[in-house]
Amino acid sequence: MPYWVYHQTLPIRYQLAMSTLSEESRQIVASLAHRVGPEADIARIAQAIISTLQDMDTGLTPIIGHQGVAALYRRSLHLCASTHPRLAGTYDSVQAAMDLTALKSVLIEQSKADALFFGEVLLTTYYELLTTLIGPSLTARLLRGVWEPSLSDTPSQENSP
Repeated sequence: MPYWVYHQTLPIRYQLAMSTLSEESRQIVASLAHRVGPEADIARIAQAIISTLQDMDTGLTPIIGHQGVAALYRRSLHLCASTHPRLAGTYDSVQAAMDLTALKSVLIEQSKADALFFGEVLLTTYYELLTTLIGPSLTARLLRGVWEPSLSDTPSQENSP
């Protein structure tokens, strides 16, 4: 789904929040919108968020290890749960690893707009936390593959005849 179509479907409070995003945050939001595609049902939204986190895990684990990736995820989730009380229970259930199954089950219970907004906030928070640890240049290099393939490829449902 083009960014502007996705952007028009969000309530005004989300549009206002998005207008203040950094270039990196806009890229994260655009990548997530592309992964969700034009058929934005809640299951697809949840899967897009989960697959993005899995791609981030794959890209970062060789550099910061599984524990480092899990710590960034838990901290990001904690920061997001403070603004989304329904997700506080998910934070409590996360132990040493990224519990993406628990996150997905909570996301599926949200409205589409709330799940999208939470995904954007979680992914942006994760990116910003990593940037504070290793710097913007290295963060961008390590995660470029997470955002760029999803922006250059068409969503999977558009590939079928």
